[in-house]
Amino acid sequence: MGLEDVRIRNLEHKGHRSGWLRAAVLGVNDGLVSVASLMIGVAVASASLPNAKSILVSTGAAGIAAGALSMAVGEYISVSSQTDIEESDRLLEIQHLAVDPEGELEELVEIYKERGLDEPLARQVAIQLTAKDALQTHLRDELGQHPHSKAHPVQASIASAVSFAIGGFIPFLAIFAPTLGKITFSILIFTIVGLSAAGAIGARIAGSRILIPTLRVLFGGCLGMAITAGIGQIFHAAVA
Repeated sequence: MGLEDVRIRNLEHKGHRSGWLRAAVLGVNDGLVSVASLMIGVAVASASLPNAKSILVSTGAAGIAAGALSMAVGEYISVSSQTDIEESDRLLEIQHLAVDPEGELEELVEIYKERGLDEPLARQVAIQLTAKDALQTHLRDELGQHPHSKAHPVQASIASAVSFAIGGFIPFLAIFAPTLGKITFSILIFTIVGLSAAGAIGARIAGSRILIPTLRVLFGGCLGMAITAGIGQIFHAAVA
């Protein structure tokens, strides 16, 4: 076995990371785009005000706090709904197995036949797996529920809130620039760098190629900031 074969064999599957990784990537990206867009929009809209920088600081801090809490609650509710569905399916499957075990066995046979096994082998596999753990077999092979990909509401909620705060803090650092114009420019630069890093890190953790996911995250973020800046300019013109 060559070095390349050893390297491939040592690579890990990434499916077990899907729950927290999705929440974390979404949180970082949302924090970057939301806070940066909010601050750019407010900076453009309040450019002629004497206390524009104070308004911007308050806006950024409030945006980070509100966004992180909103992401945490939203993610918890969303993932909890998924676990409720999984639990409902589990209870329903228990009833099916109690009422019609023969019919449930035939369902497994058909599933294995569709996956390429012939009739005798499909039936043998179905019988043996049913004898070992009928419920888990149906949850896995009929409903697609796997322990490693099971939803975890608290884990997803924490990952989402923390990652949003981290993402939002990156453009917020721009408030240390001396003038409003430089703050706006710094927000843009910090956010582009942050989006590029978030896309690359997310792709790396997910085990995919880096370029396409990074460009996808970067394009979406820049589009959001551009639209918000345009809206801010409209309000600035209206106020002025």
